[in-house]
Amino acid sequence: MHFEVPKLKMHSLREFLQHYLMIVLSILTALGLEQWIERVHHRHAAEYASAQIDAELNNLLLDIQRAQDVDEKKLAPLITIDKAIRDDVQKGLPDAQINQHIRQLAGEFKLAINWPAFSTQAWDVAVANQSVTWIEVERLHRYTAAYASIREAANWTAHNATVALDAPRMIDLQTRINLGKDVDPVEFLSVSQQMIISSRETIAYMKDASDPIKAAVAQSGK
Repeated sequence: MHFEVPKLKMHSLREFLQHYLMIVLSILTALGLEQWIERVHHRHAAEYASAQIDAELNNLLLDIQRAQDVDEKKLAPLITIDKAIRDDVQKGLPDAQINQHIRQLAGEFKLAINWPAFSTQAWDVAVANQSVTWIEVERLHRYTAAYASIREAANWTAHNATVALDAPRMIDLQTRINLGKDVDPVEFLSVSQQMIISSRETIAYMKDASDPIKAAVAQSGK
């Protein structure tokens, strides 16, 4: 069998090459434009997600500070009352006299601990729509550390902050004090110590949780 390559005229080959190059260039241009559009979309999505996260973290810092301020405000008089009643007990004063002292100080006796809601909505949305994958790596690491701290603080306040608190006993004691009824001074001191210890731990934990959040917000603002 004999096969012979067909001969093409020079101008036909040139036209073919020109047509081929036009197709290749068109494809490369379309791919480049598509990649550029995708990069712009990713950059805008990352900027929007970062702005939302920064706003959420800033609001959370304000909420944490407000909770700390309230807890510290309630803690100070509680420590004063605890010391005063402890001194009465150590002096061996009669229960009736100690109860009179408790009622005098009852206005400052507040059994409550405050903490923020620890919202993570902006972060959750960014993770769900994958915007976090387009955020600059160092900033993303700071965000990750901040939200890890938030989740840990939320878990701690939900479970550990109240582990030492006997809530029914506290409510009963608070009710009797409010009604002007006598209470056991030692029981009173036990409850007040529970509140003091839990409040101090909660305040300290919120301060620790604030550090990575402050770091993330401070770096983002530069």
